[in-house]
Parts: sequence; structure tokens; C-alpha cells
Amino acid sequence: MKKRQWSLPKLMEGLHEKVARDLKIARETLGHPVAKGDGSQAVWITLFENHLPQRYRAQTATIVDSNGSFSDQIDVVLYDRQYSPFIFNFKGQVVIPAEAVYAVFEAKQEITKPNIAYAQQKIASVRQLHRTSANVQTVDGLRPGKTPQHILGGFLAFECRWKRPFDQTLARALNVDQNDGRLDLGCIAAHGTFGCNGADCTTACYDTKAATCFLLEIMTRLQECGTVPAIDFRAYSKWLSNG
Repeated sequence: MKKRQWSLPKLMEGLHEKVARDLKIARETLGHPVAKGDGSQAVWITLFENHLPQRYRAQTATIVDSNGSFSDQIDVVLYDRQYSPFIFNFKGQVVIPAEAVYAVFEAKQEITKPNIAYAQQKIASVRQLHRTSANVQTVDGLRPGKTPQHILGGFLAFECRWKRPFDQTLARALNVDQNDGRLDLGCIAAHGTFGCNGADCTTACYDTKAATCFLLEIMTRLQECGTVPAIDFRAYSKWLSNG
């Protein structure tokens, strides 16, 4: 019997095909728009939970800062679980401290100009939160708190409403907000990615293995971020007497 050989290209292709298939199933079988949205979010969260290192978690959540300000609810949040606590977690309603967040994503069945504008608004609501950074005790002594890293923002979808998915329509929509609402990267699983492989955030690329390409890009970006800043817990404890 001939021994079956491993193939890295086929493994990568298989990963993408599973994501694309699950997104398509959610699109074609779930009848209610909310159910479609929840199904799409679940596909991406499962991808990240299964393939990112365990120091990272993926969840639908709301973000809070030590000043008591809250973000909009975010479809997919990548956050630190090794050093950061939950503020609140009840029946799937999760609130995460701003210091713990690495990346936030809007997840829709398709990417459109209104959906991009909505995503930019939601991502800005996270980046505008205050983040503390406490000093850290190490074997070499006390080290000052680090400057909080840039929170990545992105868009996740299965399809694109435009006949030509990656023409200037996408670039124009992405360019509307290059400040707090900037979308750094994204994946349209049926077509390709934008802002990946070192490209500008408005530069798109057709890719038959888009989901795998996007996952590897996220891993690269997380490596570049390093570790989130240490939370100043006393900045949050002041709210114990102000409830």
C-alpha cells in the first residue's frame, strides 16, 4: 500500500475551505438576519479559538475602561487571557477591560459601504477608551508600564456585494476613516483579503485561500504587538464605592 504523503498546501487549503463552507452554510440556511450574523461571528471565533496560541482568546464582547466608559458591542474581540481578568461574564454577555484588547473585528455576511462605515464607528468606540499601564515587578527590578499597543481593527465577511469585489469602491470606503476607526485589515473569504502581507490597509488581494492567509497575518501582527500592558487594578477599584 502506498504511503499517503502530507501536504502543507493542502492543509492550508483545507483550513480555508472549512471556514468558507461554514460561512456559506450560515448564509444559505439560517433564515433570520440576527441568526445569520451570530452564525458568521461563531465561525470566525471558532477559527481563532482553535488556531491562535492559548494566551489569546476570542469572544463577542463589550469593552470598558477605568473611567467607566464602554464601547459598542464588538462582534469578535481578540484579547489577553493570561494576565487579564474578566470584568463581567454572565450568560454569554462579556465585558473585558480595555487593557486586555489586541484586536477587534466586525463580522458580517457581506462587506458593503454602509457595513464598513458601521465597523469604523464601532472600532473607534474601542480605540477611544482609556488604557492604564501599571509598573511591573521583574527579576531585574521594577519596570515602568509600557505604552499601550495599537489596537488592530478589521472586517470579516464571506461575500462582497460589488460585482468587482476589490475595485476602487472598497478603497474609497476604507479611506473614509483613517483615524480611530481605521480598518487595518480584513478578509472576504469568498474572494481574498485586504491589508495583509505587509500591504497598505486599502490594498486588496484576490486569494483562493483567503481565510488561511488572514489567520497567518493576524498571528504575525500579534507577534509584533508583544504583550498587552499590565492593568492598574486600583484604577478600577475606585468604582467599588461609586456603584
